[in-house]
Amino acid sequence: MSAPIPDPLLRRLPALDAVRVIGALAVVGHHVGFATGQNTGGSALGAWLARLDVGVAVFFVLSGFLLFRPYAHALATHQPSPSTGRYLWRRATRILPAYWVAVAVCLLVLPRNQPATVADWLRHVTLTQIYEHGQLKHGLGQTWSLATEVTFYLLLPVLAVLLLGRRWRPERVLRIAVSAVLISAGWVLLMGLGVLKLGLHTMWLPSYAGWFGAGMVLATAHVAMRTGTGRRWWWLDELGGAPFACWSVALAVFAVSTTPVAGPRGLSEPTAGEFGAKLLLYMVVAVMLILPIAFGPANRAKGAFDTVLGRWLGRMSYGLFLWHPLVLEGIYLVTGRPEFSGDVLDIYLLTVAVALVFAAVSYYAVERPLQRWGRQWPRRRRSTTESHSTVAVATAAN
Repeated sequence: MSAPIPDPLLRRLPALDAVRVIGALAVVGHHVGFATGQNTGGSALGAWLARLDVGVAVFFVLSGFLLFRPYAHALATHQPSPSTGRYLWRRATRILPAYWVAVAVCLLVLPRNQPATVADWLRHVTLTQIYEHGQLKHGLGQTWSLATEVTFYLLLPVLAVLLLGRRWRPERVLRIAVSAVLISAGWVLLMGLGVLKLGLHTMWLPSYAGWFGAGMVLATAHVAMRTGTGRRWWWLDELGGAPFACWSVALAVFAVSTTPVAGPRGLSEPTAGEFGAKLLLYMVVAVMLILPIAFGPANRAKGAFDTVLGRWLGRMSYGLFLWHPLVLEGIYLVTGRPEFSGDVLDIYLLTVAVALVFAAVSYYAVERPLQRWGRQWPRRRRSTTESHSTVAVATAAN
């Protein structure tokens, strides 16, 4: 049996693991701001905390980049596309086991989820809780984004065929960009016309086509540059070589998002225009945060992300995302604090610390063993060419 041959053009970018941590910590900050009443309190701090849901944009752009890149690479290098069955299996063993454990704990333990009905269980186990209004249970409110992301996972093999075609053409970057923008813009327009509901359809995948599409555009350009077929994208490496300039832009755009242009801070529904502005601003923030890590030469800024601690926290980031709402609600239950009270910094640090413990248990007891088991399927003889494809899928699954 041929041994897998690593492809230097498709090497992992371990520094991106630390970017996942930034996304997760931002989401925690957003929820802590809401729990302590800061998000809607009218303070400048509350405005920034309210927009830390930008972490979701970071997750979505990263997914578009990491998962689409193997498909673009396979086409550019005349290799077979990643196996759809293997890709979906890897995604399932990566995402579902820990998620199902979190669902079971939240539905069984949190008092405000009692009694959980059979329908509640079915919706959350199948990640369909976002397709009816008001079905997100306590401790599981953040899973709307996971349900949206899983829809993207399922559609990705089809999207790769539709957007990349059968021949490698780097200019298809423009097709991907235009398609993503048109889908999100059309979806927002339908909300503005009253055809779709802002309280429900803002959680569905078409709203975030632009975010996933931005990652797919970066992935296609990255492959084009690394295979010598996309010299027109040289400026991305130039931008990647100026990380502090990129991150300054990200910070400035994020500051704009803290203003009313991106809609209300709390749970009040935004207008379609405000929601569209938020989508655009968050996309720019996520792209400018990720671009210096994915592109450009090795430098100290990139090296600061690629550390042992950064990689470990990257592995914990999914568990941190899954468990922090349960931990946050538990803090208020155990301490008897009234809702919408408490010191932001104290609650934030305690939530992160306890949630990381939960995340570590989740990772070492559930996620890692099942990922290792998942990599053993399917057992079959592979040629050297097929091994390249396997490397590509493994890259995406990490």
